[in-house]
Amino acid sequence: MKKPLFFCLAVLCFTFSKAQTFSPFKVDLAIGGAIPNGSGAKGGVLLSLEPKYAVISRLSVGLRIEAAIMARGYVSNDGSTTSANVSAAASYVVTSDYYYSHSFFRPFTGVGAGLYRCASANIESSGNNVGTTAGSRFGTMVRSGFELGHFRLAVEYNIIGRNIQTYSDASTGDKYTVTSRNSYMGVKLGFFFGGGRVSSDKSVASPIKM
Repeated sequence: MKKPLFFCLAVLCFTFSKAQTFSPFKVDLAIGGAIPNGSGAKGGVLLSLEPKYAVISRLSVGLRIEAAIMARGYVSNDGSTTSANVSAAASYVVTSDYYYSHSFFRPFTGVGAGLYRCASANIESSGNNVGTTAGSRFGTMVRSGFELGHFRLAVEYNIIGRNIQTYSDASTGDKYTVTSRNSYMGVKLGFFFGGGRVSSDKSVASPIKM
């Protein structure tokens, strides 16, 4: 009695797995706006590439490679604010997204953590030209959005530590501290390749059912 039951269960599991087969790998491409924090900051654009792998149908992990081109804002301890020259901030962030449905419309939330590299900058503070050096910082990211077919819209907030630069005024000898807030928000629109359900008959991916 046990053998026929075991055989039936095995056949049922095999049939179910064939019906639910999907392509776990996909690549996101996106472009959008970068909105930096802080007084004097100026928004710009961003580009990102993110290969992903679905470890289960609702959860994917990936690596986001992004360049955000913008002008950071600087605040001096004397209260003055200024903008740095426009530069790119590169990031390499390990990501994870959780999807709330398996339908054509798929809302999601996600988190990430990784390395952010801020470019060097030249700024004017209290009549002095101050140069800041490039540096790498650990940061985190939270996001939310949805996928519709193979298109994707997301709002991301990148949390990065501040840069603090101290210098002395050559004419007066006064010391100043200049602080830059490196965190920024990204609003992104893109599309992706792969990630669709695989037909059990033809092994062809249909639109975005994981």
